[in-house]
Amino acid sequence: MSARERAHDVEAARALKSSYDALRAEIATVIIGQDTVVEQLLIALLARGHCLLVGVPGLAKTLLIRTLADVLDLTFNRIQFTPDLMPSDITGTEIIEENVSTGSKSFKFVRGPVFANVVLADEINRTPPKTQAALLEAMQEHRVTAAGQTYTLGEPFFVLATQNPIEQEGTYPLPEAQLDRFMFNLWVDYPSHEEETRIVKATTSMAQAAPRRVLTGEQIAGFQELVRKVPVADDVIDFAVRLTTMTRPKSPTAPKFIRDWLSWGAGPRASQYLILGAKTRALLDGRHAPDIADVRGVAGPTLRHRIVPNFNAEADGVTAIEIVERLLQEAG
Repeated sequence: MSARERAHDVEAARALKSSYDALRAEIATVIIGQDTVVEQLLIALLARGHCLLVGVPGLAKTLLIRTLADVLDLTFNRIQFTPDLMPSDITGTEIIEENVSTGSKSFKFVRGPVFANVVLADEINRTPPKTQAALLEAMQEHRVTAAGQTYTLGEPFFVLATQNPIEQEGTYPLPEAQLDRFMFNLWVDYPSHEEETRIVKATTSMAQAAPRRVLTGEQIAGFQELVRKVPVADDVIDFAVRLTTMTRPKSPTAPKFIRDWLSWGAGPRASQYLILGAKTRALLDGRHAPDIADVRGVAGPTLRHRIVPNFNAEADGVTAIEIVERLLQEAG
């Protein structure tokens, strides 16, 4: 890399840090608290990942995603998932169009709501697997195939799905193959007493916050490329791979509690996202290279939906989050 290219990347890193601070400030005008969730959402966006937000009703999951779309100069579509939703309702469908002057008829593809930069998949577990799978190709390949034609989605492309963890009647749990497409699984928790007091004051008056737009799609694409350029030390990559390998019950490095409590561990995509998340986290903190602490900082949301606890874990009352926390202690 030439000196000019290095200087350009250093300047871009400063711009990213400044833009990140501005994004956080604008989001905070609408969303009170949830600082960790906001940080992890932005990490996933800049790392070209997707997020699954899990939380009970009323915790502003949908509002958070809509606010994120508002502060970014990007197109936004919301899909409300219901049991009768069909794959074509997401990807689009062909219609017959008649030429008035000639009388000839032809098929025309009408694009579905997935054709947007930011897609909110609201209550994704309320629709059958066939419709859930319609998002798979779009999330992984950033394209849609319909009637033998392939349509490329605009960049950047970011899927944010929400899920209610307490209502199980009439829901369809996401298959592991689709869960693995999400970079992060974010748990949205209850606000503190002080935060909830501020929420009530802000939402029961006439005043309505109007956040300004901070970043364009072109700027985001440039920052996403910058993340890929960040150098990573071999020991940081080794830690990420070792952490992922330790989640696999049949691995020689797996601790006893992993063999006792897990049926399956995380695949290589977890190692990739651990490093991408660590790179982004370092840049947002104003540093030019990640360390092991950055890997540990993104390990929870990266791993907890990629491990499959077995009956023993359920009988012992152990959750996936607790297993990941213990794994981090074991890894040192």
